[in-house]
Order: sequence, then structure tokens, then C-alpha cells
Amino acid sequence: MKTDSNIASYFAELETRYLAIRQHSTHICTPLAIEDYVVQPIVDVSPPKWHLGHTTWFFETFLLTPHLPNYQVFDSQYTYVFNSYYETVGARVIRTDRGNLSRPSVEDIYRYRSYVDEHMRVFFQQRLHATASVAALLELGLNHEQQHQELLVTDIKYILGHNPLFPPYTKEILPVSPTPLPIEMIPFPAGLYEIGFEGDGFSFDNELGKHKVYLQEFEIGNRLVSNGEYLQFMEDGGYLDFRHWHAEGWDWVKENQVKSPLYWHKIDNQWMYYTLSGLHELDLDATLNHINFFEASAYANWKGMRLPTEAEWEIASDKIDWGTRWEWTGSAYLPYPGFKKEPGAVGEYNGKFMVNQMVLRGASDATSPGHSRKTYRNFFHAQHQWQYTGIRLAR
Repeated sequence: MKTDSNIASYFAELETRYLAIRQHSTHICTPLAIEDYVVQPIVDVSPPKWHLGHTTWFFETFLLTPHLPNYQVFDSQYTYVFNSYYETVGARVIRTDRGNLSRPSVEDIYRYRSYVDEHMRVFFQQRLHATASVAALLELGLNHEQQHQELLVTDIKYILGHNPLFPPYTKEILPVSPTPLPIEMIPFPAGLYEIGFEGDGFSFDNELGKHKVYLQEFEIGNRLVSNGEYLQFMEDGGYLDFRHWHAEGWDWVKENQVKSPLYWHKIDNQWMYYTLSGLHELDLDATLNHINFFEASAYANWKGMRLPTEAEWEIASDKIDWGTRWEWTGSAYLPYPGFKKEPGAVGEYNGKFMVNQMVLRGASDATSPGHSRKTYRNFFHAQHQWQYTGIRLAR
């Protein structure tokens, strides 16, 4: 947390980051056709134009409206349209209906972004409320937009990857992956360790509260599981054998008739995989992607191993390579000791979701630059596949 005494230089840094982060969001959307901005194939995927509007709404609602004198909102209806889940702020369009919003148009939303960006420029210049508390809100807003940048990438992939034509997002062809070396298990002794965020930099509230945990001795894989290794599980009847699965996972397999990971397609007896550059032959040596908790746990069980706990992952993080996939852990998403929600709408950011979800650690190829750290606690429901998720083994 920055103090008021050194806040002026910090605001200058925040302004530079604000401009770069806002530009990156629009850069992600540059390859899209207008029609791509509006599609919502499933409830978990939001239309790209909604992400652009929602991140803009955050700055308008939490910074400009309360802190810039005489600020006039761009459109009073946008609070209803672009509020995500903040009960404190008021009513909102339900999540399933975001794809029904043909209006406001994409053009309207880009005008909205320009309007808010111009007033944020004035906000930074005036320094009227250059305090530690306002700086903390700004920092949260920047990290919030970076979260949505990752969602933009994954949602765009889902939108295009479920188009029957499998259109590419980019013409860039990914290089063929080198053959991975065998997984080595790195040992860690039993003992008392500390996890959680501590320091002056930014963290979300769910990371705070550095605390001690006792761990039994354990081993953790030095790399993530590859496509080829997961294919062995499939060829051994992995999706047909209930013994590997949690009960809810087995129900998920049967109800959805799941036979392979997301974006895998068997065409003319050849496994193909949809990437952001289109449909390609599956790269067996590439790191496995888009696996849900049920699949990750079943694979680990098949291997006679398990998923690491989030505490084990954090303790091991300095000795393993990470950052290409969000890694499922065997830990439920629960508050750390002493966790307290912030007052007001900001307090709804993480605490209200601490139920029925599993923790993921690390980062992914879709994570925005500068938006990862070893204490970061991502979280999703067990059935979710559409994020860039993979498997690291432990025992």
C-alpha cells in the first residue's frame, strides 16, 4: 500500500500503466470482425464488446463519478448494461443475456471507452484526489482490466472455436513443440512453511494474510503434462472408466458424452486441435490445455498420483517452470486465516465466490504481461474447461 507522502510519483506511474493496459484491450480485439464482438455461445463466455464496456464502466463508476468534479456519465443505462455482479451498485443485465445486447453497438462502446479515457486523462492531470485509497482503487481497476484481457482471449477462442468453419483469430502459426523430457518429481521435506502475499506491491484481497502451514513431505512434477501423455490416458479408456473420476466428474462425463479435451476433434482418424491460428493436427509434444478439474484429477488418479495442494504449489513455485497454463490444485477456494472483505462494492470482488470452486495457480499464455505472481489465487468451478488450464502431478 502506497502512503500519501509518495503518492504523486505513484500516480504518474499509474497513468502510464493505465494508457498501456487500455490500449492492450483494444489491441486484443483488432483481428475481430464486427459480428465476433456480439456472440455468446455459453453463459461462461461473454461477448468481447461486453468486456470492453464493463472494464470501462469500472473506471467510470468507481473513480470518475465519485472523484472527478462535475463528471457526467456517458450513458445512464450503461450502469445496468455493464455491471457484472456488484449487488451494491444495483440492477444489471443477467449474465445469460449479454449476447442479446445488439445495442449498444460496438461503435458506441468504443466511443464510451474514448470518453472515459479522456476524462481519466483529466483525472490524472488534476491530482485532486491523489491519495493512497484512490491509488488502491486505480490499481484494482488496472488489474481488473488485465483479468478481463485474459477472459477476452479465452472467450474469443471459444467463440471462434465453436464456429463450424473454425476461423483463425490470427495467421501466426505456432512452432512445433520440442519433445518434452520425462517428468521428474522434485522432492520437498515435511515442515512448517509460509504462504500468502506480503509486501508493498499489488495483490488481491484473497492473497493477503501470510500464514504458516504444515506440509507432509511431497513431490511435484517439474513440468506440465503434454498432449501425448494425456492421449495415453484416453487410449487406455480414461473417459470410459468410472474408477478414475470423482462422482460429479463421472456424471459430467456421462451427461455431456465427453470423450476428449475441449477443442480436440477426431477427423479422418486423426486428432486435430483448434488453436487461435485455426484447426491443426494435434501437437503431441505441446503442453495440454483446456482441461477441467474433473479431467485433471482423473488423469492424476490414473497415473497413481494426485494434484498438488495450493500450499505445495506455492512452496514449490521457485523450483518449477510455470506460466503457460493455469494449474489445477486439489484445494478448495476458501479464505485464508483472518480474511476480511473490504467495505462497499469492492468487498464483492472475491470473498462472495469462496464456495464450490477450486484453486488454480500460476498463469497462462493468455495472461497479460505483469499480471502473474506465485501467490495469485485463481479459481473456477470444477467443470470449466475454457480457460488455459493444465495438469501438474504431485504425490
